[in-house]
Amino acid sequence: MLKVGFFSSQPYERPFFSDEHHPQLSIVHFEQRLSARTVTLCQGLDAVCIFVNDELDRTVLERLAVVGVRLVALRCAGFNNVDLDAARRLNIQVCRVPSYSPDAVAEHCVALMLTLSRKIHKAYNRVREDNFDLNGLLGFNLAGKTVGIVGFGQIGRSLAGILSGFGCRVLVTDPAPIRIPNQADIAQVEFDELLAHSDIISLHCPLTPDTHHLIDESAFSRMKDGVMLINTSRGALVDTRACIEALKRRKLGYLGLDVYEQEAGMFFEDRSDDIPLDDVFARLISFPNVVVTGHQGFFTREALSEIASTTLESLTAFEEGRPLDQHCQL
Repeated sequence: MLKVGFFSSQPYERPFFSDEHHPQLSIVHFEQRLSARTVTLCQGLDAVCIFVNDELDRTVLERLAVVGVRLVALRCAGFNNVDLDAARRLNIQVCRVPSYSPDAVAEHCVALMLTLSRKIHKAYNRVREDNFDLNGLLGFNLAGKTVGIVGFGQIGRSLAGILSGFGCRVLVTDPAPIRIPNQADIAQVEFDELLAHSDIISLHCPLTPDTHHLIDESAFSRMKDGVMLINTSRGALVDTRACIEALKRRKLGYLGLDVYEQEAGMFFEDRSDDIPLDDVFARLISFPNVVVTGHQGFFTREALSEIASTTLESLTAFEEGRPLDQHCQL
């Protein structure tokens, strides 16, 4: 039987990750993030299952190898928090969930766009106080706008389809060879052209050394005045301090984030009674044209079901000595 420790485990996801129908697995849930401080909890485990803010650097992986952990399963698509070279050297297999209801994230992007474009967040608060004044709530149509999608994987494709239905012109860029749907309103362009012509820009690429702070001061200088930026991918794709400066200059007219580059230790936890310690984040959310959600783009019943199914299948295959799905293995 494979004993698996689920780290960063939340009550809402545990019903999806039941070992009831997987007799080969014994699952233990830990609310703590996996890090150098909590790696001692892995004693006696054969595998660990982690999420986006767990930390598996070389030091943590070496300690996992010492206690006999042979598999790291990520219940997410991104893997920038795992030192893959160290894992290979230590003979620890790593797998992930390469895709899980791309529609969930794409639809959340549109929710952020509409919230910002129609000032739903401000209107909601006004009506709760019996204030029905429309002054200051003037929005704009998505129809006819040019939306740039950076990264044209499954989520980017889903988003492009939704935006086409809104009547948007869609520009896409991706370093990998991509197939563009045969639609007059979708075109592939270079990154600089996308920045220059987009009214709205949405990020859908992995975090790598090449994409770290992809959106920085230089990128903002090449955008239209008043552009809307949406990021539901990885927080460090965006230089937050450069964002704040762009907001102050009104170069950035609207900002919708579901991720934040310093979100570890903050997102997925109730910090409502804590004294805010992140001055950059506090400044960011002080702007009236900024909407931040706490990494919930994936958070639908459909997506959680797919994440659980793929993850449990990988764990079961590993225990039974079967090869892991090549699309899941890293």
